[in-house]
Amino acid sequence: MQKKVLLQDSYEFESRWLAPYACFSKNSRGRHYYEEPHPYRPPFERDRERIIHSTAFRRLQYKTQVFVNHEGDHYRTRMSHTLEVATVSRAIARVLHLNIDLSEAISLAHDLGHTPFGHTGEEVLNELTIEVGGFDHNKQSLRIVEYLEKRYPKFQGLNLTVETREGIEKHHTRYDSPVYKKNLLWKLEKMPSLEAQVVNIADELAYTSHDIDDGLYSGILNLQELKKGFPLWGEICENVLFKCGNVEEEVLRAQCIKALINILATDVISESQKRIEKANPHDVDSVRLLNDPLISFSSDIEEQLGYASNFLLNNMYRHYKVLRMATKAKFIIESLYRAYCTEPNQLPKTSRERLNNNSVKRVVADYIAGMTDRYAILEYRKLYDPYEKLL
Repeated sequence: MQKKVLLQDSYEFESRWLAPYACFSKNSRGRHYYEEPHPYRPPFERDRERIIHSTAFRRLQYKTQVFVNHEGDHYRTRMSHTLEVATVSRAIARVLHLNIDLSEAISLAHDLGHTPFGHTGEEVLNELTIEVGGFDHNKQSLRIVEYLEKRYPKFQGLNLTVETREGIEKHHTRYDSPVYKKNLLWKLEKMPSLEAQVVNIADELAYTSHDIDDGLYSGILNLQELKKGFPLWGEICENVLFKCGNVEEEVLRAQCIKALINILATDVISESQKRIEKANPHDVDSVRLLNDPLISFSSDIEEQLGYASNFLLNNMYRHYKVLRMATKAKFIIESLYRAYCTEPNQLPKTSRERLNNNSVKRVVADYIAGMTDRYAILEYRKLYDPYEKLL
């Protein structure tokens, strides 16, 4: 008879496999609302599955990364970006002997709070809600898992572990700066866990590589100009052509993206191992008290990513076609916000119920932030197009 797998087996596996500075499931700080442990599923695995089954996670499928969903089926969305981050996080965490389940859970939740229409939507909502604290997608992701999701009879939110919520709140990349909440659990702590740091670096790795991929596919980016603006890309292209010969443009792009991801991930692992060895943290608490992250790119790769970031900003994110959609997105979100704030009874029942405990502006921001691109466009038509059917 096959042996029954129990929770203790998972704990024993972690004790043998994980580094001492990793987050051990048996040492989790727990959940806001107490729940009995599952007989065979460790807590971070349960977090991961709660996130995957959430409504907010499903909506990521139709939220913009750079290109609006209706521009084409082959461009990244928030969903595909999130899955790519999770994949890279798992690979890095495994090599560094960190908790893979925790890194994956944080990865899957890190963008839940993003608005429709990408960063444009976030910027507009932040301007509109400045009187009630503004809008930040990290805080919104946390608000979703702690308050907005409704899946349990005795409490709001997903009741995730402290470690997963910490990773969401302290998510930080070149473009994202965390806004820490007043929380006694990490009031004195400077750094998140190494698992959360892995997600931060995997996020930057993923969006750099796939924005280049999407930009080249769309024709907005020029391959020759990219080689000049991002020297590492030029080296990668030469190596791919040397190994593969003259190949189709689609194959060349795919092989170059694959090589870029491999170079970046390998660099993170190598640099992080050096930093960990130097800092010599004894446990996860000593990691949290450090002043600087231990999971990082090397200085050479940081310099190259700076080139890539500047190139993408000037040649893609500020391209007139992308800016045109950003202008449309700004107009749509401003119009929706104005309409709902003027007459909150136009909100759905679940949103109206929250007006008893939240300001109108915050409830409206929650509702708009949860929309997909296509739903936001449809709502705009229903509100402002007199010929659009309402039922």
